[in-house]
Amino acid sequence: MMNKAKFFTIVMTLFIFATCIFTGKTYAEDIKARMQSRLPLMKELKAKGIVGENNKGYLEFVGNVRKEENVVNDENSDRREIYAAIAAQQGADAEVVGKRRAEQIAGKAASGEWLQDANGKWYKKSK
Repeated sequence: MMNKAKFFTIVMTLFIFATCIFTGKTYAEDIKARMQSRLPLMKELKAKGIVGENNKGYLEFVGNVRKEENVVNDENSDRREIYAAIAAQQGADAEVVGKRRAEQIAGKAASGEWLQDANGKWYKKSK
């Protein structure tokens, strides 16, 4: 019997291939373009301390202000798709891919940005 994660990976892979065939443009290019267009706003939200990077590779609100929630949700949705595609390509679990990405993001984060450590504790990055 196939587990849910494996089934999801297969469905996502088929969807990506079908999208590529019908649009002539790769699905990854679409995601990359969307993420690039959101990047200035994501940087602004991080700089203002509204969102931070959690330990699973996703943006998360760190306070009571939920400004631009729909854009943050869109960003996380695109990240989820990317992690699933990478996991399918590498024969890994998407959650593991996200956690690895979280470590990379934390290493490149600007001073003052909110990050979540492996134990779930939030902290501001210092220089």
